[in-house]
Amino acid sequence: MKLFINIFFVILITISPLKANEATNWLGSEIDKILDVYKNSSLTNVDRFNLIENTINNNFAGAGIAKFVSGKSWGSANKDTKKEYVKHFKRHLALNIASMMQGYSDQEYNLINSKFDEKNKVYLIKMEIRSNTGKLLITWRVKKSKDRYFVIDLIVADISLVVTKRSEFNSMLKKVDNNLNNFIDILKTQNELSYSKLIN
Repeated sequence: MKLFINIFFVILITISPLKANEATNWLGSEIDKILDVYKNSSLTNVDRFNLIENTINNNFAGAGIAKFVSGKSWGSANKDTKKEYVKHFKRHLALNIASMMQGYSDQEYNLINSKFDEKNKVYLIKMEIRSNTGKLLITWRVKKSKDRYFVIDLIVADISLVVTKRSEFNSMLKKVDNNLNNFIDILKTQNELSYSKLIN
């Protein structure tokens, strides 16, 4: 997936405009930080990933997403195992997103709709990506917690990143009888391979 460059904002607020505007401005600012990293040709692949990982860790609800995608295995794990798993999951998430962004090109992006879902307390920010081959719609799901915003999901062409990860992890967890401690070893190995491909 090719993402994130030349972002042009056209905001159509339909619900709670001040709240949605605030969340949209925050998201735009964080995306700009990522864009700046990819525009900086003087950075090494290692430095670039470190900056991307830091930005994603600061802005994605990594612990909450990690818990959700681990399914029933979360409940039977001890505190230390959960902490270790969350650490490796956050890296896994950063590697996935960095990998998706690797092949970005000059495309046009518009935030076409932003609204606040009062029932679920979630901001839905839609981004349209246009290229010569067509359009792609991305919906960012953003939540505010303790005066900070966090991305809790990324929906691409109606496919949720979080739901997809839950399905993927569920299959792998079954192979280790839903033992989260054993699963950490699989995740670490997968992260090492992804990191090696990304930086070389």
